[in-house]
Amino acid sequence: MLRNLLALRQIAQRTISTASRRQFENKVPEKQKLFQEDNGIPVHLKGGVADALLYRATMMLTVGGTAYAMYQLAVASFPKKQD
Repeated sequence: MLRNLLALRQIAQRTISTASRRQFENKVPEKQKLFQEDNGIPVHLKGGVADALLYRATMMLTVGGTAYAMYQLAVASFPKKQD
């Protein structure tokens, strides 16, 4: 059993290490131009729709979490009445 696992590990390593890598185009200069433009948009929103959605989701979670924390503090500050 152990011998089979060792053989499988060797095969997996060989397959991964000898596979040809996919080449990607360097997009850094394009992104640098985009983020260096002086168009009045904050840098955290210059990435487009995805950045705007992430920003709004983060703000909603922040405001919601703060409201929930305040609510829990208010509930915890008033002890339940014993009958």
